[in-house]
Amino acid sequence: MIDFSLRRIQQQAPYEITITEGGFVFRTDCGVLYNISFEKEDMVLGGCDVYQLILQNVAHAHAAFDINVERTILAVVHEFFRSNHDVLLYLCDSSDHREEARNRLFLMWFKRNAESGKFTICTANTHVEGQGFYAAIIVDNLNPRLADITAEFEETANMLTNKPEE
Repeated sequence: MIDFSLRRIQQQAPYEITITEGGFVFRTDCGVLYNISFEKEDMVLGGCDVYQLILQNVAHAHAAFDINVERTILAVVHEFFRSNHDVLLYLCDSSDHREEARNRLFLMWFKRNAESGKFTICTANTHVEGQGFYAAIIVDNLNPRLADITAEFEETANMLTNKPEE
């Protein structure tokens, strides 16, 4: 179980966040509703639990650039790492074929706002039947199992990306 401090998140997040059964919810100044949740995966990397980060634009409303969305999401992500040493997995939604752009955006956000030298990010992507699949793991560099986690992820990613298409 992940222990989150809403007080610490609110100190960093520009938007007001509420906790619901489905995760963390916030509404932008333009009225776009976002949900942030963490789903425990049925996998382990390097002996650590893996949680998938799920970001949802609830109504799939058009969302113009808003730096406060980035800062709010990252406040929640940083709190995830303050409370545990598990692995954070990010998979890009491919339902509208904009997964590559989502992948670039999220990685840019994280790299731009992460404390230098604090995290290791490993990425993988593959194409199956013309569909792109993008994934990333983020691990706190203080995690004592960092080398095992990244090695296992790289091994799995290599296996998936070198798999012949059916």
